[in-house]
Amino acid sequence: MKPIQHTPDSSGLEPARPVKNELLEARVAGVRNASLAEKRREQICDAALELFLQKGFASTTIRDICARSGVNQASIYDYISNKNDILRRLLNRLWFRSGAPSLPDLLEQHPENSLQDNVAFYLKEFWSKRRKGTLLAYRTVPHLTKEDRKTMRARDEQLISRLAESIEDLTQLPENDPRTLVVANLVLFMASFGPLRDWLHQDLDNDLVADTVAAAIVAMIENLARYSPEQ
Repeated sequence: MKPIQHTPDSSGLEPARPVKNELLEARVAGVRNASLAEKRREQICDAALELFLQKGFASTTIRDICARSGVNQASIYDYISNKNDILRRLLNRLWFRSGAPSLPDLLEQHPENSLQDNVAFYLKEFWSKRRKGTLLAYRTVPHLTKEDRKTMRARDEQLISRLAESIEDLTQLPENDPRTLVVANLVLFMASFGPLRDWLHQDLDNDLVADTVAAAIVAMIENLARYSPEQ
């Protein structure tokens, strides 16, 4: 197995391919000082994130967010439009712009590394950089607007499609083999649900967990090339 060439602090990765889909944030211009407005939005969003994860989105009020953030309730709407606007800003920051590389990007940019090394690195980055974004996304899905859910789904569909193409290349399977889509979806499922289930293995080394899951994913991908749908 070839040694992995990158670390979480210095990955050597090119920037991830830009994804057009992001949640639409409200344009709020109640304060002309852009630096102050951005500072207050960060305060508001940081406080809201803690509350959304602790109490839940529905149970958190604007008054709660003001109390936690230190932003006066009379002026909070100078920085955000409503609670859903805060949620969109958080998901954009923690989900869409998390900085974690996608698996297709890793496979394209680091073909010199083994599949298992790339998958393990992807899981470690995903679980560290997107943990709160994952928890927030899955806990607040029922409260997203129809348009926001559509955008989130489009992002996942794009990643699944790209990963399926990568799996086709790795396994030399025919183009549009439906099994590659199934496996690609499962890989993203395993990555996404890792943070939701990590309370079960808090005493285990994070690298051990990632390497174990990576080995399972690699076995799943390699088995695609060994068996035809008829077998």
